[in-house]
Amino acid sequence: MKLKRLLLVASTALAALVFSAPAMALEKFKIGYLRVMDDAQAMAAYEAGLYKKYGLDVELIEFKSGTDLIKAIVGGQLDSGVFGFTNAVAWASKGADLKVVSGAQLGYHAIVAREDAHINKVADLKGKNLASQAEGSTADVVLKGVVFRDAGLKPDDVNVLGVSPQVAVQSLVGKRVDAAFLFEPQARIAQLIAPVKQIYEIGEVWPFPCMVVITSGETLKNRRAAVWKSLDAQRDAIELLKKKPADAAKLIAGYFIAEPTLKTLKHGEMLREDVIRDAIKSQTFSAKLNDKEQNRMQEIADILQAQGSLKTKDGKPFEVKSIVDLSWQKDRKL
Repeated sequence: MKLKRLLLVASTALAALVFSAPAMALEKFKIGYLRVMDDAQAMAAYEAGLYKKYGLDVELIEFKSGTDLIKAIVGGQLDSGVFGFTNAVAWASKGADLKVVSGAQLGYHAIVAREDAHINKVADLKGKNLASQAEGSTADVVLKGVVFRDAGLKPDDVNVLGVSPQVAVQSLVGKRVDAAFLFEPQARIAQLIAPVKQIYEIGEVWPFPCMVVITSGETLKNRRAAVWKSLDAQRDAIELLKKKPADAAKLIAGYFIAEPTLKTLKHGEMLREDVIRDAIKSQTFSAKLNDKEQNRMQEIADILQAQGSLKTKDGKPFEVKSIVDLSWQKDRKL
């Protein structure tokens, strides 16, 4: 009996010690993102607590452009970011030590045009005003180097305005532009709140890895385990987005639509979760970068170089594979 009492006291003391001890500290990690559906896995991983699941205390920091985001990575203010890889290519060609460590999303970019602008195909954009992304962004490069080219247009045939997706939608509503080249969910929102129609979507004709996860070579070297944990969390978030879009929408809808409902032209008030759920379904998320997608990235780098936006020190073609590190992908057997 005495032994039982001693064991009870000991177990109680041990339990008190365990529960009074501070929880294991999470490792701090800073991730940059853009407020577009292409970056949904970064937001969903944060809101679903997946970063914490893998032992990271993540600070999710919004940027208005990929250019600003890449500057923060190069400057050491961020550990990683989800954005278009053209900025990484441009900086790497100048000597910046950057690494593409995983995929994120295959490009969905739609051209939506005002119904009163008489634009039914890409070629009809000649002489029109088009809102798009900042010059040099992945969207800008693909728009001018692929979309316009295939339609027989030259870049200066269209008055392209580099603005944020949110401003692009506002410009459509305010009739300041005739059309816009948009990510989701802005493409969907524009069609719900303004008299516009979709005339083109590049993912249907020229799929490409629009968004990737990028870090600095130094961060990958010194904090590889933390980088991999962040990728594990985003991989899980991608599975959530693909398999349970309605659940994912509840987590991230507030990032895109401030009010609980969206007032539409033809469907009355729509729950923001329903709008974002449908936008999620339109996307192709993937943490894996296969050979085909890496080759497409090389094509885009070649376009940049042909446009004169990318110049290497020796004048030779820039090799995208020189900044790609898929060790996490290989280890996880994706």
